[in-house]
Formats: sequence, C-alpha cells, structure tokens
Amino acid sequence: MARLLRACPILAAADLPATLAWYRDKLGFEVKSEYPHYGIVMRDGIELQFWHCQDRRIAENTSAYLRADDVDGLHATLGAAREGGHISEVADRAWGMREFYVWDPDGNLLRFGAPVSGECPARDEES
Repeated sequence: MARLLRACPILAAADLPATLAWYRDKLGFEVKSEYPHYGIVMRDGIELQFWHCQDRRIAENTSAYLRADDVDGLHATLGAAREGGHISEVADRAWGMREFYVWDPDGNLLRFGAPVSGECPARDEES
C-alpha cells in the first residue's frame, strides 16, 4: 500500500526574497529553491514552501505545526525571530504539549511543540 511520506506546508509571502532571507537568517533554514513566485526552505528535514501573495490576511490565518525533540533548546536558538517577527515564551499546554510560537514578518504562525511526557501522542506506524 502506498504511504504518505511527509507534509510540506505552503505559506503566503508578500515579499518572497525577504521572507526566504528571514527564514535563513533568523530561523536557520537553508534556502533550497527560489523562483519569482515560489520558494522553498529546509531545516532538519522539515520543508516549508512559500508562494507570492499580497493579501496579508491569508498569511495571518495560516499556520504550521512543527514537532521538535527539545523545545526549550530550540527556543533558545531562535531569539533572532524577534527581528522582524515575534516569538512567544515556551509553555506547557493543557493538551499535553510543551510549545512556543513564532510569527514571521508576513504573519504566518509556526507552532513548535513536543509532548510534555516525552512520548509522542501520534506515533509513526510502519506498514
């Protein structure tokens, strides 16, 4: 049976070159592809894609959830996200996840999280 391998969120970007540079310089992603109306960044096997969109409301209503193995450690490395964007504090959530949030300059929300217990609520299954 065919399996899905990974999800690659596609986020809106008003100024694509500036967005890709922000993800590279502030969040440590590598720019993999850059076209006039589309771009791709990658970090630790996580791929984010961006399409050119002038309607900020679309970005402000878009998010991606990224699982991390060390939320606190990751948060400590992303302080530069404050430059042009916003980063929340790390907190334990009622749904059993330890999370923090980053909003990029376009308004896209990245939610970073790990289970508080250290166990993943939704485990990968081999077929």
